[in-house]
Amino acid sequence: MLPAIALRFQMTRSSLFSPFEIIDGDRSKGLVLVADHAFNDLPDEYGDLGLPAAEFQRHIAYDIGVEAVMRKLADLTGAPGVMARFSRLLIDPNRGADDPTLIRQLYDGTVVPGNYPMSAQERRKRLERFYEPYHDAVAAMIASVATASGKAPLVISIHSFTPFMQGLERPWHVGILWDRDPRAAEPLISALSALPGLVVGDNEPYDGALRGDTMFRHCTANGFAHALIEIRQDLIVAESGAAEWSERLAPILDDLNGRPDMHEVKFFGSRTGPL
Repeated sequence: MLPAIALRFQMTRSSLFSPFEIIDGDRSKGLVLVADHAFNDLPDEYGDLGLPAAEFQRHIAYDIGVEAVMRKLADLTGAPGVMARFSRLLIDPNRGADDPTLIRQLYDGTVVPGNYPMSAQERRKRLERFYEPYHDAVAAMIASVATASGKAPLVISIHSFTPFMQGLERPWHVGILWDRDPRAAEPLISALSALPGLVVGDNEPYDGALRGDTMFRHCTANGFAHALIEIRQDLIVAESGAAEWSERLAPILDDLNGRPDMHEVKFFGSRTGPL
C-alpha cells in the first residue's frame, strides 16, 4: 500500500516565471529524476539580486552541468524528471522551509545584497511563488509515477559540486549522499567504485542526512528508495563530459530500477531525528 501523497499541483504560481520544468518520460518505469539546482535563472522582478553577472556562473548560483546531465540521463533511461528553474540564490529548494540557509545572505564569500534585509513578507512570497510550486511538482510527479507503475518509485536526485571549497580541493569524482535507507545508495557506491579510476565519496562532499531537504521531504518521509548523486563540476561543465557521465550512470540506474526492493515502501528513519 502506497502512502498518501499530496496532489497539490499548479503549472506555476507566477504568470511571469515558471518555477520548474517537467522532463516527460515513461512513468510506468517507476523511476523519477530530480534536480534542485539545475538553473541560475531569476525572475525579472529580482534583477540580479545586486550581484555582478560573474557570480551567476559560479557554483553558488546553480549546479554547473546538471541540466545537461538530467536531459541526457532522462533520454537514456526513459524516465521523467523535474527540475527547479530558479537559482538557489533566490531560495534553495533543497532546504527545509525553516532552514537558516534557505535564503542565503552570504555564500562562499559572496554577500547577496538582494537577500538582505529579508522581511517576513518577502520570505513568504518566495516560498509561495517558487519553492512550494517546485515541491508540488515533485510530489505530483512521484504520485503519477507510482500510479502509472503500480509500485513505489525509485527517486534519484542529481547535483554537482565545486572542485574547490573554502580553499580545499575535493578529490572525489562523484559522491553518493544518503541518510539511513541503503537500498539505492549502497549499490550505487559499489557500482561506481568498481569502475576504473573513479574516486567515489560515501556521503562526501556533503552528508545526505539533511532534515527537510528534497529527499527527506519526498522520499525518507514516504518510505521510497532514493539516493542523491553529486558529480564534480569540472567533469560535466562541457557537454561531452555531461554526456559521458550520463552514459556511465544510465545502465547503473536501469539495473537498480529493475530490483524489486527499490519499489517497496520501507521506513528506515533518519539520522536527523524522528520522522
